[in-house]
Amino acid sequence: MKRLGFAILTLVAAVVLVVWLRPVEAKKDGTSDIKALEERFAKAAQAKNVDGIMEVYSDDVFVFDVIPPRQYVGAKAYRKDWTDFLGTFEGSITFDVADLAVTSDGDMGYGHSVQHITGAGNNGKRWDFTVRVTDVYRRANGKWRIVHEHVSVPVDFETAKADLSSKP
Repeated sequence: MKRLGFAILTLVAAVVLVVWLRPVEAKKDGTSDIKALEERFAKAAQAKNVDGIMEVYSDDVFVFDVIPPRQYVGAKAYRKDWTDFLGTFEGSITFDVADLAVTSDGDMGYGHSVQHITGAGNNGKRWDFTVRVTDVYRRANGKWRIVHEHVSVPVDFETAKADLSSKP
């Protein structure tokens, strides 16, 4: 009888130790998923793939862009902006995302980056400019999407001109 009691006690102790010592899975934040979204976005932009670009935006996205008008409300409006913008290039472009910083908590996140675009314009001029981008992300149905975007460039107040080659 003592052996059976000792065996049961040993088994209970082992179960308690296994449960107590097992690694606790931390709640996964979305940082790596959001960075992957930004990588997909950059690749789609580099390929001038508007469908691929728009996959990262929610249907109800709100955007302040450097290109007029002042704001774009909804994916349909922003799709037209991207289509028109990419249509100004002749041939291939380069599109780089640098200094990406992302934070997320639960189903919301935010990030900022510096994006550099170069390519030949269909007007014969070479495009080479840098913009600052701030994004707000929301996870819905397990997928992260951009719900708000703000694209900007610094302005030289003496000349009232945009600084399209901004450096830190």
